[in-house]
Amino acid sequence: MLQHLLEERFQVKLHREKKEFPVYTLEVAKGGLKMRENAPDPEAAKADNAPVNISGSGSAQGISVDLGRGSSYSFADNRFEAKKLNVDMLARSLQNYVGRPILDMTKDDGFYDFTLTFTPEDFLAMRIRAAQSAGISLPAEATRLLDTATIDSLIESLRKFGLTLESRRAPIDMLVVDHIERMPTEN
Repeated sequence: MLQHLLEERFQVKLHREKKEFPVYTLEVAKGGLKMRENAPDPEAAKADNAPVNISGSGSAQGISVDLGRGSSYSFADNRFEAKKLNVDMLARSLQNYVGRPILDMTKDDGFYDFTLTFTPEDFLAMRIRAAQSAGISLPAEATRLLDTATIDSLIESLRKFGLTLESRRAPIDMLVVDHIERMPTEN
């Protein structure tokens, strides 16, 4: 509906294409997953069709995100604490903190509780990347910290749970704007 409105009012012309970008791939390590899957929820089948209410809150110390249906995570105190997250949710949640898309290549659909720990330096860099992803303007000294920042402690923490995070290039679906008028048409 929104796309139709934009096409009508601003004569927007769009197309989709794949472009190669730097990404991280999240895969199961050679020894397999080292996380214990949560017991199946007997109410999950009923909840699959119910609307999901996602909410979040944050402060200077960190954030908490409720993804609905009992899934949540907090990112504070040099930790990422997850409750009832599957690997795809983990990948989508972490990509804001690492500055590029994370592709879940595990083909695992279990839900897990786990805690990832980070060095204070990596945690700070991840918070800066999250602020950038949210469109927050930061002072130059904050963004300069990213010049030497790593995600080594994230990679090591994931390895403890039998997951690997590797840097690669992969095609990502993009929405390309071919044309748009500055002034909208009249109602």
